[in-house]
Amino acid sequence: MRLPLPQFSNSDRHPNHFAEVIETASCDFLAQCLDPEDLSFPPMPPFGSWVCSVDEESANKVFAVVFHATTMPIDSVHRPVALGLSLQDLREEQPQIFAMLKTEFRAAIVGFEQQIKGNQVYQYLPPRPPQIHQAVHRCEPEEVLKFTEKFDFLQTLLSVNGAPVEALSAAAIRDVYQLRKADRQWLVEAGRYLSVLLKDDYDRLRFILNQIHP
Repeated sequence: MRLPLPQFSNSDRHPNHFAEVIETASCDFLAQCLDPEDLSFPPMPPFGSWVCSVDEESANKVFAVVFHATTMPIDSVHRPVALGLSLQDLREEQPQIFAMLKTEFRAAIVGFEQQIKGNQVYQYLPPRPPQIHQAVHRCEPEEVLKFTEKFDFLQTLLSVNGAPVEALSAAAIRDVYQLRKADRQWLVEAGRYLSVLLKDDYDRLRFILNQIHP
């Protein structure tokens, strides 16, 4: 039997609030996407996309980059099997399937904003991560632009455990580059920063740069 997360109706929830922290650690957190009201799968955040959550006790807004996402059964008993049906067919013939799956993602913490101290941004790990059951939001473009004025977050991304860090760094850069409306100067500076970080590993640097398409 499914035990759904406590949820507000969509009308009561901020449009960027799409997930909730279900496991937390100093360097990253695991979040479960909130179930949509219609018969569809919860929206899976893109690899390398930017999310944030507020640690209510410290009032720090914690910024993170998604590096792993999965849709899976809610338990080990109801394992999905191939049915050969379209999504529309599933809605009409097997609507219970949507209630038997959950979408989760893991995000690497790259910094935080002190909201009670002039909204100062820091590109290092916060004193504590967001806590269990706190809301996870998609970052507003303005938040990402402010946070990525400096490039120290790239060093954090290159050290994420259990992730394809070169692809992750490239994806995060591509996302920011699009938000900055193809700001080539920012892209050049990001490339220079990477070249310093990876000065002794040209192959890794070339692998990242080849995945960035200006």
